[in-house]
Amino acid sequence: QVQLVESGGGSVQAGGSLRLSCAPSGRFFSTYAMGWFRQAPGQEREFVASISKNGRTTYYSESVKGRFAISRDNAKNTVYLQMSSLKPEDTAVYSCAARAVATADTAYIRKADFGSWGQGTQVTVSS
Repeated sequence: QVQLVESGGGSVQAGGSLRLSCAPSGRFFSTYAMGWFRQAPGQEREFVASISKNGRTTYYSESVKGRFAISRDNAKNTVYLQMSSLKPEDTAVYSCAARAVATADTAYIRKADFGSWGQGTQVTVSS
């Protein structure tokens, strides 16, 4: 497992933007497929976006497609979630997740696919 630390959360008005970052510990970041999930109060944790270890494959939930963008910089050991056109319903704790993989182009969307999780960062969008 790898330790994950998220940053970049905060409060923003509807229509605004935020960029989340996740920096795993260790030297083998490039061997991990990464994902972002979120959990609103009283709701289950849900998939937001994911990216393969080479960055060529990405998946998004329908609710964020076209507004959020996931990317990674393997040289900086960081994965990003650029969030634009934020809505109040995007308010949640956002967590990044990692899965060690052998295949370069595979990304994952299920919670059970990931073995390491960060503590999360709060995103609050006001109307």
